[in-house]
Amino acid sequence: MATQSHRIMDCFDPLAAPNANNWHPHLWPPFTQIASASPPQRVIAADGALLMLDGAPPLIDAISSWWVTLHGHANPSIAAAIATQAQQLEQVIFADFIHPQAEQLAERLSAVTGLQRLFFSDNGSTAVEVALKIACQCWHNRGEPRQQLIAFNGAYHGDTFGAMAVGERNLFSAPFEEMLFPVARVPWPATWWGDEEVETRERIALTELERCLQTPTAAVILEPLVQGAGGMAMVRAEFLQGVEQRVRAAGALLIADEVLTGFGRCGALFAFKRAGLAPDLIALSKGLTGGFLPMGVTMAREEVFEAFLGDDPSLTLWHGHSFTANPLGCAAANASLDLLEANPESYENFEARHRPHLEALAEHPKVQQPRLTGTIAAFDLAIDGTHGYLNPAGRIVKQQAINNGVFLRPLGQVVYLLPPLCLNDAQLEQCYAAINLGLEAL
Repeated sequence: MATQSHRIMDCFDPLAAPNANNWHPHLWPPFTQIASASPPQRVIAADGALLMLDGAPPLIDAISSWWVTLHGHANPSIAAAIATQAQQLEQVIFADFIHPQAEQLAERLSAVTGLQRLFFSDNGSTAVEVALKIACQCWHNRGEPRQQLIAFNGAYHGDTFGAMAVGERNLFSAPFEEMLFPVARVPWPATWWGDEEVETRERIALTELERCLQTPTAAVILEPLVQGAGGMAMVRAEFLQGVEQRVRAAGALLIADEVLTGFGRCGALFAFKRAGLAPDLIALSKGLTGGFLPMGVTMAREEVFEAFLGDDPSLTLWHGHSFTANPLGCAAANASLDLLEANPESYENFEARHRPHLEALAEHPKVQQPRLTGTIAAFDLAIDGTHGYLNPAGRIVKQQAINNGVFLRPLGQVVYLLPPLCLNDAQLEQCYAAINLGLEAL
C-alpha cells in the first residue's frame, strides 16, 4: 500500500506545451511554483468534454477541471438558466431577503439528502468550515462542551484554516501548523481490487476510532467512499457503516464532506447514500452548479438547527458570505439538478463503462492497486523511489497524455480519471489509450 505521505493534493505543474506563452505578469495560479513550473496554455473555449486551446489541438478534460464540470463545459441548459436569471435578479443580500431560486434549491436538496436545513456559502472549503462551526457551536449552545473533532489520515477538506486543521498535515499546511487546532486522527483503510488485508486494516481503524471517541467528541468528519485529493483512496461501505455505528454510540455528530463525491460522482446521487449512511451535516460544492459558478452548501438536520434557536443572541450562527445564495449560482444548481433527474443513467452506469478499460489496464506491470467507484477510476504507478506528491512519475504520464489529446493531473504517483458525465465512449477509450502511452514513457 502506498505510504500516507502521498495522500495529498496534486501536481504543481500546469499544462505545459510547445511554444507556451510566458507567465502572465499579474496572475498568481494555485498550487504552482512559478520559479520552476512551465507556463500554462491558454484556454479560449470549451465544449462538452473538450478544452479548446489557443494555438494547440483540443484536449479531453479527463478530470472535469478539478472535479467541478459535472455535465460538460458550456452545457446549454445551465447556461440558459443563468442568462435568464441574470435578467431578473443577479444578487441580493440573503440576511434580509430570500428569492425563488434559493427556495427551490433548498427544497430540492432537502428532499434528496433527507436533511432539512440548508446554509449557503461560497465553495467547498467554506462549506466544510460552516459544518465544523455548526457542529462545535451546537454542543456549546446545548450546554454540553464537546470540543474534540476526529478526522481520518490522508483527508483533504480544503485550504481555509478549519478545513486545513481537519485535513492531512503536509507541506501545504506546514507554515501554519502552530496556528491549527488539534484534531484526533484515525487510519483510513483504503482498499483496491485484489486487496486481501482490508478487513484487518478496517478493524484497526475502528478500534482506534473507539479509543478516540472515549473523549467527548463534537463530530467526526469523513469523505464518504473516496478521499479525493488524498489519492483517490477508496474504502468499503461496510467500514463507513462501522464508523457511523460508533459515532452514534458516542453521541457525536457525523459530517459527510461530499464536495467531491456528491452529485453522482460515486455512482449514486450522493456517496453517503451508496454507503448506507445518515450524516448529521453534509458539505456540498464542486458539481453543485455543474461547474458553472462557485457555490457551497452545508446541509444540517433539523435537530442540529434547533440548537441555534432562542431569545439569547449568543445562540445565533454568526457566519455569512457576501454572495450567500447568489441567484445565478442557485439557478445553475437547479438546472444541474434537472439534468441529473432527467438522466440518472449518466452517473449510475459510468462505473460499468470504466470497468473493462481499467481491468485491461490493471494487467500492465506498471499499474498497481487499481480501484473504481462510480465515475472515478484510479491506480498507483509501480515506481521506484519514495511515494509522494513530488514524485515526478505522475508528471511524465501527464505530459504524455497531453501529447495524445487528454488532460490528466495525477496526484503524485496516483493516476486517475474523473471525467464529465457527457464523455462519450470513444473519448473514454482515448483516455485509457493515452494513459497506456504514458505508462510506456516511464
